[in-house]
Amino acid sequence: MTTLVTGATGNTGRHVVRELVSRGEKVRAVTRDADAARALLGPEVEVFTGTHNVPSTLDDAWHGVDRLHVTVTAGLADAGTELIGKAVDAGVRRITVVWGGGVGPVEKAIENSGAEWTRLEPQEFMSNTLTWLDAIRADGIVREPYAHPSALVHEADIGAVAAVALLEDGHAGHAYNLTGPQALTPPQRLTILGEAAGREITFATITHQQAVERLMATGVSKADADYVIGWYAESSPASYTVDPTVEQVLGRPARTFAQWAAEHGHRFG
Repeated sequence: MTTLVTGATGNTGRHVVRELVSRGEKVRAVTRDADAARALLGPEVEVFTGTHNVPSTLDDAWHGVDRLHVTVTAGLADAGTELIGKAVDAGVRRITVVWGGGVGPVEKAIENSGAEWTRLEPQEFMSNTLTWLDAIRADGIVREPYAHPSALVHEADIGAVAAVALLEDGHAGHAYNLTGPQALTPPQRLTILGEAAGREITFATITHQQAVERLMATGVSKADADYVIGWYAESSPASYTVDPTVEQVLGRPARTFAQWAAEHGHRFG
């Protein structure tokens, strides 16, 4: 049988694919850029060109598929119900979903689909650190409005939890809060990252409005910029409280930020 993975070259999707392949599973990876996906994911993976935001592009992808992994991304809310309906009609019986930060239309459609489902609720990805890449390369200073702690989770652990939930019984109907093993402030993360990159990286505070305007300058709408910066301004206990779910599901400790930094530190040098 086959698992269809949407967003297969994304921050989490690629790790779901790799974890499934490492377990000897057949994977069909959905992507807009087939050549890039083949280079990234390797020859063991069947690549299908399409997007979950337009479910009709996947009409030929469902043959032999009994498991589905979905990452909720911008634009999926309007198409999610159709996507899940097509999946279930095609014979999908088990679904994992990386939520979009709340239980929205896609998450609800999956809950009501009749398929076995597991919702993954990561609080913040360690890969969000890559948004600092240009600033660190420019002058070694990260400028943010807030320095609240966050129990960031390694995206590879999200992929591993998804693979377990797709392949093993006992996870249906669960919503898993996923964190890493430490709550770290941005300055603490930068100290760890600086050690891995072999350079000094410092933190400087800017205003909330400056952060919003900076995000809008990249093409993000004001509403979305307000939402993103507001999330950091009013961090919930779930975002900084270490949760043991990753270790409980995987049977090993969650990856640390130091491990992530060791993997990516060369990019910040």
